[in-house]
Amino acid sequence: MSGPSFGFATATGVLFGAGRAAELPEIAAGLGARPFVCTGARPERHADLIDRLPTPYEIYPVTGEPTVDDARAAVAAARAHDAGVVVAVGGGSVLDLGKAVAGLLGNGTDPLDHLEIVGRGRPITRPSVPFVAVPTTAGTGAEVTANAVLAVPEAGLKASLRSPNLLPRVALVDPLLTLGCPPEVTAAGGLDALTQCLEPFVSPQANPVTDGLAREGLRRAGRALRRAYADGSDVDARTDMSLCALLGGMALANAKLGAVHGFAGVVGGMVAIPHGVACAALLAPVVEANVRALRAHPDAGPVLDRFAEAARLLTGRPEATVEDGVSWLRETVARLGVRGLDAYGLAGQKSDEIVAKAAGSSSMRGNPVTLSPAELHAILAAAR
Repeated sequence: MSGPSFGFATATGVLFGAGRAAELPEIAAGLGARPFVCTGARPERHADLIDRLPTPYEIYPVTGEPTVDDARAAVAAARAHDAGVVVAVGGGSVLDLGKAVAGLLGNGTDPLDHLEIVGRGRPITRPSVPFVAVPTTAGTGAEVTANAVLAVPEAGLKASLRSPNLLPRVALVDPLLTLGCPPEVTAAGGLDALTQCLEPFVSPQANPVTDGLAREGLRRAGRALRRAYADGSDVDARTDMSLCALLGGMALANAKLGAVHGFAGVVGGMVAIPHGVACAALLAPVVEANVRALRAHPDAGPVLDRFAEAARLLTGRPEATVEDGVSWLRETVARLGVRGLDAYGLAGQKSDEIVAKAAGSSSMRGNPVTLSPAELHAILAAAR
């Protein structure tokens, strides 16, 4: 009888804890000269941290979710600066751009050479320039993932650069940096983080390591997400959600995602909607569709047991059923003020096109069951 067989990869170093962001200047100095610093639209929010980096440094603000053209422009700016290390201080979009810049600097190529689905998909074979990821939101877990998501407006979707060579040299996670997040950012990021623990937990590519990470992430999301939204100054809740995002990032990088993210990447490429909001609107409909489809398979008991376990972890109730878990998700999404997809302009988009693109996404390969076009249409209708 053979035991489990799997691989696991994450950032070279993970540093977690309140106040640890103060270590960034020393870490950056040890990795390279002339830091290139990707930040959000308001870099002054973290001026105390950035101003202590080794000089000369170059600040490159990110105003929204990065596109292929944004990545090209940032790489050109980093080359002009002769950057020896890339630092990203911000949310998931900032971390993704920093990751792309570091990878493309190290490989001397264009984003479309390596982009999945709409690009040439060539492997990224050489190491990135040293990259330090400092998240200021608790959401995507991009500080420990091996992909960088870029929007491709002309194709109407988002796609990834993906390679173990994109993993950050250091992930520096300080929950105190998330204290300034407004409630809507807390909601979107937190629901994304929760989803990124749930989808790897029920993925056919789950393994004992990702299971442990996902379980702990779900437990912390269940007890902290609503609290972090209600009181952004609750350090314990913020710490739990930062851990949830970190653990979910590690889990998804090694066990894949599922239909929620299969849809979210397509929807986010077609309309201006925060990624976490798209995930939140889709989460309960996808869980319900997966459970219905699995119950039609006589050998799906172990996966259904995982959905029931997730319900117990989220609700904190040892007797919770799958239906209780779905109810908790719906109630949480409503309590956090998340609107349906049509509120962001999806109503004018063709459902057939969305479903076809979602079905072909890389995330869909991690879904626990193959969903039919009719089932995918039903999910989309329920999330609108």
